[in-house]
Amino acid sequence: MKKILIIEDDQIVANIYRNKFSVEGFQVEIASDGPSGLETLRSFQPDAVILDLMLPGMTGVEVMKKVRALPEYQKLPIIVFSNTYLTNMVQEAWKAGATKCLSKANCTPKQLIEVVRNSVASNGATTTAAMPAESQAKSSPAPHPEPPQPSPAHRRPADIQTNPSNSFLESLPATLTSLRTLLQSLIKAEDETGRAKQIHEMYRRIHGLTSNAGFNGMLTIAHMADALEALLKELYEKPKNINASTLRTVASAVDFLAILFERRAVLDQGEKPATNVLVVDDEAISRRAVTYALEKAKIKCVAVEDPQVAYQLLAEKPFDLVFLDVDMPGMTGYELCSKLRNLSAHKKTPVVFVTGLNDLESRANSMVSGGNDFIAKPFLFIELAVKALVYLLRGQIPAPKKVAS
Repeated sequence: MKKILIIEDDQIVANIYRNKFSVEGFQVEIASDGPSGLETLRSFQPDAVILDLMLPGMTGVEVMKKVRALPEYQKLPIIVFSNTYLTNMVQEAWKAGATKCLSKANCTPKQLIEVVRNSVASNGATTTAAMPAESQAKSSPAPHPEPPQPSPAHRRPADIQTNPSNSFLESLPATLTSLRTLLQSLIKAEDETGRAKQIHEMYRRIHGLTSNAGFNGMLTIAHMADALEALLKELYEKPKNINASTLRTVASAVDFLAILFERRAVLDQGEKPATNVLVVDDEAISRRAVTYALEKAKIKCVAVEDPQVAYQLLAEKPFDLVFLDVDMPGMTGYELCSKLRNLSAHKKTPVVFVTGLNDLESRANSMVSGGNDFIAKPFLFIELAVKALVYLLRGQIPAPKKVAS
């Protein structure tokens, strides 16, 4: 009987793993943190390790480095779970010796079991730990986990947990209540220590939500939570980035999760349409920053510098979301927003202003011109990605069916 060690601090997720692998004939042990995981590794002698990168106290990368430093574990298969948007940490995981990096947001138990079986069968012969760093970059199939998609075209219905567990569904209202309570405490916090505490607690709640939603086939919730988790982690590590703009983005993401919880019965049914975003900014550096942030979230966009050209594009084709700079030659962002609202295809298209202007008058002008939201420069890449996902995923939710009277 093959033995699997699971190092995961979320007990609900760990138990799901344990149950699935036990049914498949594996002997399973669970450790809730890095130090206990290393201790169990020595006593249990597993054939493979499933490791969450986001562990308290000691990260998964630190655990891997300690494991790979031991000669007897050079080829031990280590399957890593990470957040899709934390690309730097995923790169560190590959360098530390991960056999495979997977995204919690879209990896089903069936897929995980298949990866473990293949890794154990090969006896770790192809693990990146056995390769020089230079060869790893060439040989690794991907430097990051597969990005989460609300409804991947390649995924068969049988691969998805079509019947979410009752315990997970029943926990959603309490999860939402706790997130809203933490958000209010965060907004009211007066010092950096207080804000960091609330941010970290929110991060831990969202971290667990990402895994559970992915396992239960609620991929839109998992997709949104995955991005929000990355934003909260960055704010916790760099609390100076906590400002009115980032707080507004976190709040909008929490509010959108509430909508997703309510509409879960109609989510993830069928393939989602492709989305298209328009970015308008006359400054090349700012324009590239917005497009890069969208690329991190695997969102396609068209970027232009001339607002007149942008208006022509809007008149010719529909867009799902528009990001506008305010100060542009020939036509301001406010003027362009007012004009696009007269186009039949864009009367309700979400418009987000990206501007260094953060005064009350600028906020009022953005609303008066027909804008839906704004984000302050300089912005975090993941902040803009979260903002985009909120609007794009919201647009993909079917409207509630009218009840016949």
